[in-house]
Amino acid sequence: MHGLAGRMSRLGGRPAPFTTITNANFDDVVIEAQIRRGLAWRLELQQHCAAGALLVPLASSHAASWCPTSREQLLAAEAEIGVLRGSDSNVRSLRELLTYGLKGLAAYLHHAAELGSEDNALNTFLAQALAATANPDLDGAALTALVLETGGQAVAAMALLDGANTGRYGHPEVTQVRIGVGQRPGILVSGHDLVDLEELLEQSRESGIDIYTHSEMLPAHSYPAFKTYPHLYGNYGNAWWQQHREFTSFRGPILFTTNCIVPPPKDAAYAAMVFTTGAAGFPGYRHIERGSDGRKDFAELIALAQRCAPPEPLEKGTIPAGFAHHQVEALAAPILEAIHSGALKRFVVMAGCDGRQPQRSDYTRYAKALPSDTVILTAGCAKYRYNKLDLGVITAPGGVAIPRVLDAGQCNDSYSLVRTALLLKDALGLENINDLPIDYTIAWYEQKAVIVLLALLHLGVQNIQLGPTLPAFLSPGVAQLLQEQFGLRSVEAVAA
Repeated sequence: MHGLAGRMSRLGGRPAPFTTITNANFDDVVIEAQIRRGLAWRLELQQHCAAGALLVPLASSHAASWCPTSREQLLAAEAEIGVLRGSDSNVRSLRELLTYGLKGLAAYLHHAAELGSEDNALNTFLAQALAATANPDLDGAALTALVLETGGQAVAAMALLDGANTGRYGHPEVTQVRIGVGQRPGILVSGHDLVDLEELLEQSRESGIDIYTHSEMLPAHSYPAFKTYPHLYGNYGNAWWQQHREFTSFRGPILFTTNCIVPPPKDAAYAAMVFTTGAAGFPGYRHIERGSDGRKDFAELIALAQRCAPPEPLEKGTIPAGFAHHQVEALAAPILEAIHSGALKRFVVMAGCDGRQPQRSDYTRYAKALPSDTVILTAGCAKYRYNKLDLGVITAPGGVAIPRVLDAGQCNDSYSLVRTALLLKDALGLENINDLPIDYTIAWYEQKAVIVLLALLHLGVQNIQLGPTLPAFLSPGVAQLLQEQFGLRSVEAVAA
């Protein structure tokens, strides 16, 4: 059964819940096909249970027998089995919060599985928790407990992925990443999946092109294994929502390994240059599947890049990256010296997902306004609001310069931020993580930010500021519950 749970989370070679994450896949045909495969897996699971005389939870539920014969029936079933069914706004809100968290959890489990690391207990929890969203007997208290349990599973999943990444690519090192361009044409790789980047780098050796990272792929430059590829040139552009302008300027093929896709304008010349793989998809974009031999063939991208002009420069210089937990542990002594001397008085965790809303520029103003004795701990694409600011360094008594922005990596590397906080707690002899001089400001946009939030809540972190506003899927009752139990507030409310 455990193996079947894992297989069901990656239908047809694509991660099923991950495919439905915000801005990952816009291809209705693909999503409908995954639903059909899911229904087939459900039938197989029911047959396994019947053969073993096993009790099947929810066997009498409509969700267990639902089998639409048309897309219209598929869409119409939302009212009966969707997470927003029913009249209790708090129960609906908790189901939706749980579902979003599970999508984020599925994303991290998929990334780990691509690296050969799986956990049957985590896969089973994912399947059981998804089934729970269809259970009409779960009340608000039961759903609240399941939401918080999902946060605990998130911590385990992020630890699994961290081990998978560092086991294959080494521990991230402090690295100055180039943000200019070279003289050769290139391929721009966006998303989060390091395995896809590795395969592309291997296949493009000696091809006369360079490979650039985009948005959340930036942290790849800090892994020792990726430093062995001289044609991994640098990082191009900024957060995902600026891709229309930046993709046009790149003038070469773009590969989406995961989210975040922005639908292109109708006249976007770059649209013919975009490829997708994994969970990502968009009608008209060419999709690269993993072949029967277990590899992805990127020959078409490489050949296309060889016919393109080099990228237009957007900026120049370098930015620092690579401050994951292993690297911060190496800096523990000077950091503690800076704390004890008073040179470093506070940390601010500014992590999560960026977006295009005008009020998100407040994160830039906030970073600029922080006192010079404050260090920003960050992960995720929200860092593009401040990671290129010249905020200087804090000099420890021994002369070691500590950058005022410590970038741990991708959104899943928020695990490193947790490890850093726990390291500081122990080193300073504190009993509670909330006794640390750390403020938490999490920018949310999609489900990976939600699962990071749930992980922090599971760890007991209090007084998190979520922004720029609280998610619309939090009902007033659920928002009040989180505020009373955890001190959760919106950035907007704090600013007011």
